[in-house]
Amino acid sequence: MCQNHGVAYIKPGVVEVQSIEYPKLAIGDRMCHHGVILQIVSTNICGSDQHMVRGRTTAPAGLVLGHEITGLVIEAGRDVEFVKVGDLVSVPFNIACGRCRNCKVGQTGICLNVNPARPGAAYGYVDMGGWVGGQAEYVMVPYADFNLLKFPDKDQAMAKIRDLTLLSDIFPTGYHGAVTAGVGPGSIVYVAGAGPVGLACAASCHLLGAAVVIVGDMIPERLEQAKSFGCEIVDLRKDTPLADQIAAIIGVPEVDCAVDCVGFEARGHGSDAGVERPATVLNAIMSVTRAGGALGIPGLYVTGDPGAADDAAKEGSLSIRIGLGWAKSHSFYTGQCPVMKYHRQLMNAILYDKIQIAKAVNVEVISLDKAPKGYQDFDKGAAKKFVIDPHGMIPN
Repeated sequence: MCQNHGVAYIKPGVVEVQSIEYPKLAIGDRMCHHGVILQIVSTNICGSDQHMVRGRTTAPAGLVLGHEITGLVIEAGRDVEFVKVGDLVSVPFNIACGRCRNCKVGQTGICLNVNPARPGAAYGYVDMGGWVGGQAEYVMVPYADFNLLKFPDKDQAMAKIRDLTLLSDIFPTGYHGAVTAGVGPGSIVYVAGAGPVGLACAASCHLLGAAVVIVGDMIPERLEQAKSFGCEIVDLRKDTPLADQIAAIIGVPEVDCAVDCVGFEARGHGSDAGVERPATVLNAIMSVTRAGGALGIPGLYVTGDPGAADDAAKEGSLSIRIGLGWAKSHSFYTGQCPVMKYHRQLMNAILYDKIQIAKAVNVEVISLDKAPKGYQDFDKGAAKKFVIDPHGMIPN
C-alpha cells in the first residue's frame, strides 16, 4: 500500500503535515465506481483555508485541508468512461454529482447530492460534506467524468502548470466575481482586497476589457503586486475616504461596479483599520458603486464564526446598509463560484497566452513539508499565492 501525507488543521494557528490514509475508491462503506484516485501534481493554499486555520470557523481538529487540486489519474473506477489513467486534470473545488436539478442548470456550487448538511460541497473544508482535502500526495475525486477538466496536452500543460493550477478555484472565482459584477469593455471597477482572489479578479477584469481597475487593500506589498500588472490602487489605511481616493484617480467618486474579495474578516478603513468590522467591505462597495450597478461578492461569509466580535456576527448577521443598496437599485451576487462554468474557457486563455495569471497573483511553489510555513507567511500578508508541489513534479 502506498503511503500518503496531508496537511491537517490541528488547532487555531497550527497545521501539521501528517501521515494520512491512502485514498480508496469508496464513499463511506460503499464503493465509488464513478471516482478516480489522483497523484497530486499541485495543490494550493487558499485564503478560505486561512479562515479555518485562524479558528474562525467550526472546523474540527484533524481536518485534512485543500480544495485546489491538479493531478494525474492513477486509478479509475469501473464506471468512469471518459477520464483515463495517465490524464492530467484540474479538479473544480465544487464537488458536484452532475445529476441533480442544480447541476443540470450549471449551478455546480450548490449540488444537492454531495453534502447531507446543505447544498454544496468541497474538498477539505468545514461544513462541506466531510470530503478529504487535497493538500496531500494522493486524493480521491468522485463523479470523475462530470467534474474533471482534462488538459489536452500533458507536456504543454506542465510547461504552464503554475498558471493552470489556479483553475481549480482562485482564477474562476476571481473571474466569477468580475462577471457577476457586470465587468465588460470600458468598465471602471473597484476590487476590494489584494489577496490572491482579489488579484485574480483584477487580472480577470483586464481580460474582460475593463478600462480602469482600482484595487483597495491595507498591505503595501499586495498593493504593489496589483500595481505591477496595471491596476490603480487605494490604501485603505488612509483617513481619506474611499470615495475621495477613487475620485482622485478617475475624477468622480464612484465606479460602475465592484467586487468584494475580502469576506467576513474585513477590517475598518482609515483609523479603524486595526479593528475588525465584518460589514465594512459590503457597505463600502455599495457606497462607491453607481446607481444601477452590480456587486460581485465571492468573498466568503459564514453562518458560524466563533471568533466574531459580537453575537450577531457569530451567526453571520452583519450590519449591512441594505437600504442604501436598495435605494441605488444594486444587484448583488453571492455564493461559491461554479467553477465548471468557466474553467475550460480560462484554460484556453492560459494555453493561448491571453493572460499570465500566475504572474498576476505571484505564485510561489513550495514542497509539502513547507506547507505550515506557507500558512504562516500567508497569514502575515505575504503578497504571494503558495502552490504546494508534493512530488517535486513542477519544473523550475
